[in-house]
Amino acid sequence: MDALEFKKVFEEKYVENQSFEGMSNVIKTLEDVKNNKDSALRSYTEKFDGVKLDNFKVHEEKLRKSYDSLPAEEKDALETIRQRTEDYQKTIKYTDQDDGEFKYVYHPLEKVGVYVPGGTALYPSSVLMTVVPAIAAGVKEIHVTTPTFEDNNITFAALYLCGVKNVYTVGGAQAVAALAYGTETIPKVDKIVGPGNYYVAMAKRLLFGEVGIDMIAGPSEILLYVDDKVDVDSIVYDIYAQSEHDANARTFLLSEDVDIIDRIEHRLKDMINAQPRADIIRASIEDNHYAVVDYREALLDLVNYIAPEHVSVQHEDSAMIVKNIKYAGAVFEGYHTPEAIGDYAAGPSHVLPTDRTGRFSHGLNVNDFLTSHAIISLNEDTFQDIAGPAMTIAKKEALDAHYQSLKIRTE
Repeated sequence: MDALEFKKVFEEKYVENQSFEGMSNVIKTLEDVKNNKDSALRSYTEKFDGVKLDNFKVHEEKLRKSYDSLPAEEKDALETIRQRTEDYQKTIKYTDQDDGEFKYVYHPLEKVGVYVPGGTALYPSSVLMTVVPAIAAGVKEIHVTTPTFEDNNITFAALYLCGVKNVYTVGGAQAVAALAYGTETIPKVDKIVGPGNYYVAMAKRLLFGEVGIDMIAGPSEILLYVDDKVDVDSIVYDIYAQSEHDANARTFLLSEDVDIIDRIEHRLKDMINAQPRADIIRASIEDNHYAVVDYREALLDLVNYIAPEHVSVQHEDSAMIVKNIKYAGAVFEGYHTPEAIGDYAAGPSHVLPTDRTGRFSHGLNVNDFLTSHAIISLNEDTFQDIAGPAMTIAKKEALDAHYQSLKIRTE
């Protein structure tokens, strides 16, 4: 299909038919945790995870043993990624500005909640991509919830490596509610960050205002912009890498060349049965994969319209194409920068805006854990220079006390 045809399909499927299915159940969960606190958490953990817990907090010794039990190769991998992520975050951290009469200052948030997915799999990368930016910002208290229960696991090991001591084995919307409202065990935090399933995202949406949140994320997405010189199988694996997340993962393949699209689409079908997560990949590709062929201007417009979570540009004119991308969670340029490297070791966080929210938001970073304010300290000459216009507007707005507050200082 061409870009115009795709937009019609996209809007009908994803824009016009957005669903808030399950919202009422999430609201009930939030209210239950708010009112019944730890008792509600125990009930939901048993119901959804099949685990009975008297104490949600993970003992520090369990975190340490998890780290100690890792093979050296895995320890080295975690440390390499942790250090690279920290180095990157420090380079982009906002710094105080002082211009004499005007200052702008930044302070770390006091208390942050991090949601780390668990349940069906372990995600130490999510620990590093959420906790390390908070540490780089100087956050004093980091509280982590995760539906991860087994001893000596790599998620706990990553938390130990990061120095996190407040870890709670709670997942789902109930974990988000606990961080937002506070319970007997889990304290109320100032901001909640981290990826999760549909119900976690819905809980964050509903609780925004009670606490800060990073974003409403999911399902995962990648858009690949390619030319006829790409290695077909590598592009296929890039698509599979996104599709294997879940059946709702979205993949978009764009090119100015119809032949390369046909070759890639053929290999997508040809190689799928050999993949370990073939059923998930197949469901994703059947329902949420699109190939678009058009001229460059139309394709660039489409990239910015979708504002995808990940954009991979593998094209001989990549520099020009990347320069014209305005809205994306993250852009990956070239053969040696596949999106998968960004999931683990590139440096920027893999917690990124999805579902077109890249039009007005950005990926999680160190600055999301800072608060800021201006300090204004005018000298007399500056005040006298600007008091007149201020008084004029105050009078126009009929705010007499504002006017008098300024006027008395001009006499």
